[in-house]
Amino acid sequence: MNTRRTIALPSIRRIAIALAVVSAMLLIAPLAAACPNCKDGLAENSTEQAQLVQGYFWSILFMMSMPFLILGTFSSCMYVSVRRARNRQPGQADRDRRRQHAESE
Repeated sequence: MNTRRTIALPSIRRIAIALAVVSAMLLIAPLAAACPNCKDGLAENSTEQAQLVQGYFWSILFMMSMPFLILGTFSSCMYVSVRRARNRQPGQADRDRRRQHAESE
């Protein structure tokens, strides 16, 4: 019975700490929304503000596209290297396919 209590207490403590951290972050978020100069600058309606917003737009698009670009590049490199390895051994790939087909039957 003691083992259950010793196991339950740390998990309750972890949950309490996690809730405290999340609530602190939610309470502090409005204060850290933006630096005062950026916040005041975006409140104005001027051409400089429009250029700043457009710059934010393109930087966000760039950052969001990077994981897909990196993963796509890595996958393409792996695909090309596997194809080249198979082309270097032309009979090996056919034998492997025949063996797999024979095993599946």
